[in-house]
Amino acid sequence: MRQWFVCFLQPTPYNLQPIPVTIRCMVINFNEDRQSQRISELRRREEENLTKMLAHKYNLPYLDLSQAPVNIDALRIIPEKTSREAFIVALDETDKRVQIAILTPANEKTKEVLQNLEQRRYIPEVFMVSKSSLEHVWKRYSELSYASETKGGAIDISSDQITDLVANVKKFEDIITLIDQTLKEKKSYRISRILEIIVAGAIALNASDVHIEPEEDYVRLRYRLDGTLTNVLNFDFDTYKLLGSRIKLISNLKLNIKDEAQDGRFSINLDDMDIEVRTSVLPGAYAESIVLRILNPNNIAVSLDELGINNKLLEVMKREISKPNGMILTTGPTGSGKTTTLYAFLKTVHEPGVKIITIEDPIEYHLPGIVQTQADKDGEYTFANGLRSSLRQDPDVIMIGEIRDSETARIAVNAALTGHIVFSTLHTNTAAGTFPRLIDLGVDSKIISSALNLAIAQRLVRKLCPHCKKQVVPDEKTKARIQTVLVGITDKTYIEGVQREHIWEPVGCPECNNIGYKGRIGVFEAIIADETLEKLLTSYPSEREIFEGTRHQNLLSMAEDGVIKILQGVTSLAELERVVEIE
Repeated sequence: MRQWFVCFLQPTPYNLQPIPVTIRCMVINFNEDRQSQRISELRRREEENLTKMLAHKYNLPYLDLSQAPVNIDALRIIPEKTSREAFIVALDETDKRVQIAILTPANEKTKEVLQNLEQRRYIPEVFMVSKSSLEHVWKRYSELSYASETKGGAIDISSDQITDLVANVKKFEDIITLIDQTLKEKKSYRISRILEIIVAGAIALNASDVHIEPEEDYVRLRYRLDGTLTNVLNFDFDTYKLLGSRIKLISNLKLNIKDEAQDGRFSINLDDMDIEVRTSVLPGAYAESIVLRILNPNNIAVSLDELGINNKLLEVMKREISKPNGMILTTGPTGSGKTTTLYAFLKTVHEPGVKIITIEDPIEYHLPGIVQTQADKDGEYTFANGLRSSLRQDPDVIMIGEIRDSETARIAVNAALTGHIVFSTLHTNTAAGTFPRLIDLGVDSKIISSALNLAIAQRLVRKLCPHCKKQVVPDEKTKARIQTVLVGITDKTYIEGVQREHIWEPVGCPECNNIGYKGRIGVFEAIIADETLEKLLTSYPSEREIFEGTRHQNLLSMAEDGVIKILQGVTSLAELERVVEIE
């Protein structure tokens, strides 16, 4: 606003004596902002009047979008980029009848978009609008959430939007920036946007889990990357409360329950791929801890050749899974990659002439052409019941998610003895521990070697980032430890050509988010059920006795397999020690 001082001189009459001149002043205010607003309004009215005339000329109804309501979800029908290029927007949609606003019907790109809508079985109702009206609606695209809720707790994420988001997320800083920007917005949709950024960031960075953990004064967001939790950022409790409610809502959990553990799920439809998200809510000291497990099908799409199995053991595995009957067990703690290995087995034997049935809890990844059934440990459909029922379906291959009890173990062994290939997992620390565990579960030791073809133990180690790993000369103590492990390898062909002078250590760079590691690989050991093992089992041997009694098979232990990978520069000594005990 500008102020002007205007002054007037009051003259003295001619017939009077001169007196002092009186000066009167007043202030006149000129409001430039108001003037500009009036000018803009006049121009807008002129534009709207012109649009009315053109609408009459083209025999189309006219709309002023500054006054008309717009269904935000209808904007999804035409992506923002297309909308701006073709000067066209979708205003509302009901049962495939869509209201469309255009600048002019003479625009070729506008015609193309209208034709495309008709091909998609939409019935357009076209209105003519001014460019100002279009710009008014284009601003509303910023309010469009990336996702819309569908039936069954699924989230349909717009491919255009999410693809762009995933492409832009390369490191933690990108996620932090996006969340910070969204936190500053004071609009109701920002919580949905934050959830989408968190989940999309996890997908982009290939995280397996998202952890939302309340502390006393803040809430911490962490991703599990390559098996290790990594801090992303901290945020406030107000945002956490809204975010927690949103997660519960889409996961079909009870909003009013805060003192009990709850489990739920939702899915993301992305580029013709369903990504399952498992939700776990647990009461904590300050508030509920929330974990989202991202089950990305791409993470399970790994063949046997890509798991990091050494060539000799890989040949043994392929031979054993090609047999017409028998059991193969993979063992190890939670998160050691057992499920990935089982799915790799299934892909190897999956052929049109092979009937495959799986009993899982839960079904983590859906495989086409395979019958997958989900057990319910709290209900009647247990692993044992599911296995018993699946045998009536005449399967060639059966995959059991986990052998947890005596009944399941006995039925699985009988299935392996009666002409079926059985794949399953068992919770033991070593391959040798498989056999005492089966005996503990009530399986007759005399038939274990007849039913079981192969016992495998595995762990996952992080791979050194190839862009920044550093070559170092190990100290004498480290050299001695490595040499002790290598001496135990009876088949020296494993270490032919493997250098022993250097090892590698993590550094950290932008390519690996300054962690030093990128991706994971397995370290494996296995025991074949042969005649020697069969004789051993009659005396109920210990785990160590089984390990020593099967060394003649010349298969590497996990420590030996890991040390070779260290010398090859695949992983570091510290990383191997994190998951495997090295003598």
